[in-house]
Amino acid sequence: MPITSKREWLQGPYQKAIERAPERSRVFETTGKMPIEPVYTQDDLNGFDPNVALGFPGEYPFTRGIQPTMYRGRFWTMRQYAGFGDAEESNQRYRYLLDQGQTGLSVAFDLPTQIGYDSDDPMAAGEVGKVGVAIDSIEDMQTLFNNIPLDKVTTSMTINATAAILLALYVAVGKQQGVSPDKLGGTVQNDILKEYIARGTYIYPPKPSMRLITDIFSYCKETVPQWNTISISGYHMREAGCTAAQEIAFTLADGIEYANTALKAGLDVDDFAGRLSFFFACHNNFLEEVAKFRAARRLWAKIMKERFDAKSARSQMMRFHTQTGGATLTAQQPEINIVRTAVQALAAVLGGTQSLHTNSMDEALSLPTEKAVQIALRTQQLLAYENGVGDVADPLGGSYFVEDLTNRLEAEAADYIKTIDGLGGALAAIEQGFQQREIQESAYRYQRQIEEKERVIVGVNDFVSNDDTKPEIMRLNPRIGQQQRDKLARLRANRDSAAVENLLARLERAAMGTDNLLPVMVECVENKVTLGEISHRLRKVWGEQRETVVI
Repeated sequence: MPITSKREWLQGPYQKAIERAPERSRVFETTGKMPIEPVYTQDDLNGFDPNVALGFPGEYPFTRGIQPTMYRGRFWTMRQYAGFGDAEESNQRYRYLLDQGQTGLSVAFDLPTQIGYDSDDPMAAGEVGKVGVAIDSIEDMQTLFNNIPLDKVTTSMTINATAAILLALYVAVGKQQGVSPDKLGGTVQNDILKEYIARGTYIYPPKPSMRLITDIFSYCKETVPQWNTISISGYHMREAGCTAAQEIAFTLADGIEYANTALKAGLDVDDFAGRLSFFFACHNNFLEEVAKFRAARRLWAKIMKERFDAKSARSQMMRFHTQTGGATLTAQQPEINIVRTAVQALAAVLGGTQSLHTNSMDEALSLPTEKAVQIALRTQQLLAYENGVGDVADPLGGSYFVEDLTNRLEAEAADYIKTIDGLGGALAAIEQGFQQREIQESAYRYQRQIEEKERVIVGVNDFVSNDDTKPEIMRLNPRIGQQQRDKLARLRANRDSAAVENLLARLERAAMGTDNLLPVMVECVENKVTLGEISHRLRKVWGEQRETVVI
């Protein structure tokens, strides 16, 4: 008689097999410690209605993707994150990537730019151009996008505390190119809450920081309607050590906080929700990551429809960018990172991402070389053009295991969000250290698993090579800092100092009131006011946030 139930199989052939030869592990589980059964069947999806839980691509709850055609219409945007040194060097890298077939720009800024210091500020010493490009003024921004028509590309800018200033600079450069703001497309990350949780490049206390975010929402609705006003980011929390379910929950909880803040500022949900976007990491547990993206998309659709009463389908859609896992890269045997990145990129594509960055093999050692960046981009192109994975929407939909895991991740994330709601929302929970403690505990547990070899990292704690040969790494021009200081000296000597002071005084008055700050910021940068000068004037009004130590 054929076996007709999972229980019968577990008690029969499966039990006899493990009695003959024990399994290779006592415990099978996801990275978030969800147990994994030896096989999944319809029995694991009791009560599962695919018409309700899945629907169809482009239809609520968008489990299967946000577009009816998905990649049959066009591939995801291939957006390699890049930036280093000064604007001229980074411009050369961007043009190289575009020549290699990249379809969107993604700008990395150096640490002083991220936290509001000009390159000649003593606080910037030793950091200029190190982890991204140094942008001090409109002259730098003009150079950064030289010979790159802003009406022909979309640009993602990974910038948070100074996002409003960088957006103002982008709008100003667009105008100089003859591109009106309504023709500009792209994204500012603009996600300050995850900075308080996991990353640390904040400047101001939460209240004025949230005001800047809603000012961007409102300004873009009126002036830059094709711009994605925020990229609500789980990536940095995942890199800090949270689990897949925590990544969903903490990211969506931040999204809820931003939506509530925008509503309190007088915006209608359907006026801003359609321009919200998200940003996730993709790590090594392939099927867990695919399920994570599907669960996040479905849960956000429910939140927007049921909690916020969003009427527009676009408001209910989760559009997201994915970056492969930087924390998963190893300095040991770095060529293996090519394989890690390819597997992670495949999971992101099968999970339905809208754009993708693939990490380069040498990023555990330095900023990536041109050759390593080319291989990373070619990885995406291979997936798009050779493998056929974009020929059908949600190809893993209907897999018993993937659907069960999607359900469990959604449920665990929803429980976390309920807890955060009980603490008063994402910002209140951050102030109480909830998300930070959860991430610390997950990161500690993961590291212990590596150290005790419960989790194998190839080349690190097993399959170690004695070959110490290191690849050529990228080395930055050591004179970048001085060159930027010289540029600033020339800029300050050749601008209208009285106009600069008048504009900064206007900015200060606006910051003390309720007027939208973006129009005066655009005027400031057009008149060669620097990023650091704008940031310092806002510091004068709002003060600075100090780190809260969470134990």
